[in-house]
Amino acid sequence: MNFGVTRRLLGGFLFLLCAAAQAAVGLTQLAGLEGDGPVTVFYPSSSEAQPVTRGPFTLNVAWQGTPARGNGRLVVLSHGSGGSPWTYSALARTLVEAGFAVAVPEHRGDNYKDLSAVGPESWKRRPAEVSRAIDAVARDARFAPLLQLDKVGLYGMSAGGHTALSFAGGRWSPALFARHCESHIAEDFPACVGLITRLRGDYFDSWRKTIALWAIHWKFLDTTWQVHRDPRVQAVVAGVPFAADFDMASLAAPPVPLGLVIMGQDKWLAPRFHGLAVLQACKSCATVANLPNGGHGALLSPFPPNLPEAAALLLNDPPGFDRGALPEVDRKITAFFRVHLLP
Repeated sequence: MNFGVTRRLLGGFLFLLCAAAQAAVGLTQLAGLEGDGPVTVFYPSSSEAQPVTRGPFTLNVAWQGTPARGNGRLVVLSHGSGGSPWTYSALARTLVEAGFAVAVPEHRGDNYKDLSAVGPESWKRRPAEVSRAIDAVARDARFAPLLQLDKVGLYGMSAGGHTALSFAGGRWSPALFARHCESHIAEDFPACVGLITRLRGDYFDSWRKTIALWAIHWKFLDTTWQVHRDPRVQAVVAGVPFAADFDMASLAAPPVPLGLVIMGQDKWLAPRFHGLAVLQACKSCATVANLPNGGHGALLSPFPPNLPEAAALLLNDPPGFDRGALPEVDRKITAFFRVHLLP
């Protein structure tokens, strides 16, 4: 063994770790391609961080800061329905502090500014939006010299988790969504209906289920399998994903490493039909984190204030849930990408 070479390599590795730890979190937005919404990018920066307000949140970041060299890898974050980049800023910061750049595309028709295409209509186009977000980063003169985009990570939460499963080899169809809801409308009502209405345990629940199924069958008849491949995406984590409309056989042996984050008290997407169903089908998949007392909104950090009542009922933390556990979840997600994306 050449110990001189080993010492130099170790010294260089430690230098990169220290540089990443000392760098500020930079923040910028890129124009989306082909009419897409903006792509928000968090990245290691040599500039000084300052308080920056985005929506109801104050972030300590270097807005338009000078990019610094990190570990050379990009992770894309696919937000949930009605989501924004800001409620994933804690995870983004953890990734950046480990040297990653992080890109968050705004999914058209399913974001905090526009809810016109929530559900399967958005799910069909989200994967291509992720691929174009990678392209947008690749074309930016600030980031192109610093990143190698042959091995990209993808994290998605909720509807973003659905996007993530597509990149892990999964195929789904709107008709399979309808079939799931027909079989499990009572047990998985929020997953099938969203925020339009909810079961209240009264006489009218039977009517609510009947009307919901009529609307679902009328709208989701398409049996075409939806698939998406992008060879640049080489590691995937799906957090509390919508998964019941996937052909589980297509997820039995993912072509890339796939990790799941499960929240045991998820009121929006009953785990047994979604995340746990994927884990049951996929013997090679990793459980990145499983919080038995976590709710669907646990992965939103910081948590959005002043939610409408319908959203709050499905997203609020269950009684007794300790948000102090979430930084460790972010570290585990980051570690998954470090293992599978770095040499």
